[in-house]
Amino acid sequence: MSHRQDNHEKPDPALQVRVQPDLCRSPHSLENKLCRVLWGAVWVLLFRPTPKVMHLWRLMLLRLFGARIARGAKVFPSVRIWAPWNLRMDEFSTLSSDVDCYCVAMVSIGAHATVSQYAFLCTATHDVADPHMRLVAAPILVADQAWVCAGAFVGPGVTVGQGAVVGAMAVAIKSVSPWTIVAGNPAREIRKRILRAGASDAAES
Repeated sequence: MSHRQDNHEKPDPALQVRVQPDLCRSPHSLENKLCRVLWGAVWVLLFRPTPKVMHLWRLMLLRLFGARIARGAKVFPSVRIWAPWNLRMDEFSTLSSDVDCYCVAMVSIGAHATVSQYAFLCTATHDVADPHMRLVAAPILVADQAWVCAGAFVGPGVTVGQGAVVGAMAVAIKSVSPWTIVAGNPAREIRKRILRAGASDAAES
């Protein structure tokens, strides 16, 4: 009787994914963690329960935690902000209902830019080539007059250029050129955004 020899080689330990806590230490400082715990309590008790119209109150809370927010900006009560000190909003910019602002790195929202409901601004991912899948973070910029539509995903390191539009449910993993409309997964250019002359322009002519 012949016996089959097991020729399976043992996998190289260096090529295995190992994500146990002793090998994958958190990159965040103790100060960072404590501040996020405090912010979480403030969000639950003083931020989330507020009526929509109390924008000034919510902006004050965010500024107390280091956010840089200009006049006229709006942040709705259901917005989740991971670290307010990594948030910058220019004048008359908006984070709408249920936006998830995962600002491990800086998130900058330009003047008159809008991030619509259920959008996800995600500044962090994991290095899938690293056996320990270490955290990798990169900033997001939503430039002046841009619009991130409902349910869209904007990934780490992405710049949504001035006046650009990321369509509803789109997945933007690469930067979007100014005055360009993108849609789909992954997001692709649909057409250029061209503004009509407004009422104020017509009145001046």
